[in-house]
Amino acid sequence: MRIFAFHLLNDYSGSPKVLSQLLKGWTKNDLEVHMVTCSGREGFLSNIKGVNYHYYTYKFAQNPYIRLINLTWSQKMLFWKMLLKVKKSDIIYINTVLPFGAAFLGKIKGCRTIYHVHETSVKPPILKNFLFGIVKWAATDVIYVSNYLAKQEPINTAKSHTLFNALEDDFFQCAKNNRSPKTALKNTLLVCSLKDYKGVNEFVELANRNKNNSFRLIVNATQIDIQDYFKDFKLTQNLEILPVQTNLHPHYNWADLILNLSRPDGWIETFGLTIIEGMAYGLPAIVPPIGGITELVEDGKNGYLVDSRDMNLLDERYKLLVNDNEKYQQMHHHALNRVEDFQEKTFISENIKILS
Repeated sequence: MRIFAFHLLNDYSGSPKVLSQLLKGWTKNDLEVHMVTCSGREGFLSNIKGVNYHYYTYKFAQNPYIRLINLTWSQKMLFWKMLLKVKKSDIIYINTVLPFGAAFLGKIKGCRTIYHVHETSVKPPILKNFLFGIVKWAATDVIYVSNYLAKQEPINTAKSHTLFNALEDDFFQCAKNNRSPKTALKNTLLVCSLKDYKGVNEFVELANRNKNNSFRLIVNATQIDIQDYFKDFKLTQNLEILPVQTNLHPHYNWADLILNLSRPDGWIETFGLTIIEGMAYGLPAIVPPIGGITELVEDGKNGYLVDSRDMNLLDERYKLLVNDNEKYQQMHHHALNRVEDFQEKTFISENIKILS
């Protein structure tokens, strides 16, 4: 069995991290694995032992029109580069709905084409309709990262599978070995993209309302991007903002609480990888009240469900957690119990069952 996996932008975000786990699992199970992604970038998909790499050119642009042109051109290059390398007996594995050139390739070659769908918030709507239209046309199987996403984006023309993301074994073990007792309850962490709809502004406001506590924001961006984004902000001394981090363990260990503040009107979280990473350290979570992320957090048990646009409610729930040590410790233990459901071994074996 040969698998050709396709991903658009190799970086340190959630969807390439999930695919990197699969790549490692496939190679350990003696499958021949080919990775097709953009060149010139380092990320979770880089330098994985046993994987054969194929590259094409794609450059992310802030301007949406230029970004669309770059996407279209990259998929054209992808198609022609891989046309003679892929055979009918190969599996085409498309991570996210963006690498649509791989779908054309799979359709023309007559390959089994599996989509691993992570997203529902694709803009503008015309692009979303096009991309999911390609999924309906080309996919033989669709893997969803949550039950919510499976219901939100049903593809009736393909076999449907729900497969929750999982923590890497190494991550799990490191978390177990390095967990520290949570007593002061002063440290709050948000890991996200540097986007308004990810709740960055709300996190800044929460820090402003709780000046006696420490807040740390880690964004998938450079220091220059950070300076440009926050140039007109008045930031408080208790807020620390860091660029992309390749090792999040020290930050999870530092934190007492993990947040996801994505605005439901701008971005629906279909899973929430940083939330289960935080729960591996026993961190209760505050997350949006809609999306696949609600399948990870039970309101009042291992965290709270809060719409970050309701700043007063967000602040109230936050204070409930950090000021009530008994309640916090209960949620801390529930978080540790919940994260046991996201084991990498199960994730890999279930995925290979789908492939087989």
